[in-house]
Amino acid sequence: MTVDLKRLLLGACAVLPVLGLSLPTAATPQIQTWQTASGAKVLYSAAPDLPMVDVRIVFDAGSARDGNQPGLAAMTASMLTEGAGGLDVDTIAERIERVGAELGTGAGRDMAYASLRSLTEPEALGTVLDILSRMLAAPSFPRAELERVRANTLVALRQREQDPGSIAGRALYQAVYGDHPYAGDPDGNHESVAAIARDDLIRFYRRYFTAPNATVAIVGALNRDQAEVVAELLSAGLPEGPPPRPLPPVADLEAGAMQRIEFPSSQTHLYMGQPGMRRHDPDYFPLYIGNHILGGSGLVSILMDEVRERRGLSYAAFSYFAPLAERGPLILGLQTKNARAYEARVVMQDVLERFVAEGPTQQELDAAVKNITGGFPLRTASNAKIVQYLALIGFYDLPLDYLDRFTDRVSTVTLDQIRDAFRRRVHPDRFALVMVGGSSGAEEGQGAAPQAATAVPAGAAGVAARAAGGEG
Repeated sequence: MTVDLKRLLLGACAVLPVLGLSLPTAATPQIQTWQTASGAKVLYSAAPDLPMVDVRIVFDAGSARDGNQPGLAAMTASMLTEGAGGLDVDTIAERIERVGAELGTGAGRDMAYASLRSLTEPEALGTVLDILSRMLAAPSFPRAELERVRANTLVALRQREQDPGSIAGRALYQAVYGDHPYAGDPDGNHESVAAIARDDLIRFYRRYFTAPNATVAIVGALNRDQAEVVAELLSAGLPEGPPPRPLPPVADLEAGAMQRIEFPSSQTHLYMGQPGMRRHDPDYFPLYIGNHILGGSGLVSILMDEVRERRGLSYAAFSYFAPLAERGPLILGLQTKNARAYEARVVMQDVLERFVAEGPTQQELDAAVKNITGGFPLRTASNAKIVQYLALIGFYDLPLDYLDRFTDRVSTVTLDQIRDAFRRRVHPDRFALVMVGGSSGAEEGQGAAPQAATAVPAGAAGVAARAAGGEG
């Protein structure tokens, strides 16, 4: 740890308890932003009430950058903690445990991340910042640890082949995205994971884990000067490089299609999806609120009422948008008895068609707005949640007042906006539908939208994407 960092952190211990007593609690975090000398974007919010800090660094280095090596981004992120800057994996783990800190890495479709949570006590924070800066600037990708990580990943992939829900989710992403980079499973597949070499990890790291490709989010009991030193320390050693090329746009599906995957189970997992919306989508809030009414609000949603309460077809039914840099999916799903799979499919499709044609009622919209705005404070109730929002805002170039304006933008959405957005953007006759389970014994195809059906044995489909849920 540098002398300047020690001095600033010692200052934090003396000053921040006073700040915690004197500053009012803000309804939403106050965000400041700047750029480090190496070109990394920084978003920072002071949270002086507790002597802790959360840091999250995200890179445009998710599985959409895997190319023809599915799982490369995830394995690169995983290997960052396995040795760096002269420290082996055991030393890293021992030092983190000794100061009671948390350190993590991971990768999704758009982004890879590294994160830490630590007390601001100088020895603890200095230790974890030293380790994270080494991980980011000088990962060693040791061969022995690579083989261990590879073996663990292969075991996890085999386990997921025994989970019908996982099989259905992966198949759905492939059906929705085809040859688009979003179709790939972030964890890869057996063939690709087995073939990834150490040189592949080094190449991926040098190409995508660069300072101009990084967003640093900092939330906690540090003042602006201290946050600047932390951001410089973590970004200074990152490689140089050009920004990644933009991802290709996501095309609409041209027609509906159904895939049935045989699986020895008494329950059928049924997922249907199509391209949904981007993070910067002009229809974001009408689609978001409309989906909350349709199937995103749990027991009180239309989908749950029709599927569970009225017909007892499933314990739970859901829908969600998963917005990404390009159009993430709109997904509807449920799990039901094999003998009732066809009935459940028809009901889910009918509910969707009726909602797109008619939209919600004013009473349903009022209840949704009240529910979303009333629950919004829980989304920013901890530093861990706030730092993820800051990383998201920075990564997707959302406005800094995104959280400040969120409830106002929800409250001003009208019925006409929801109806218009769903009629333009959601096409019930062009959904990919995946069913995974045992034979239903029921007649298929009557009363449903025209679809091409195929049957595939589980484990032989070669599907390569994972269903990732949630709205934000």
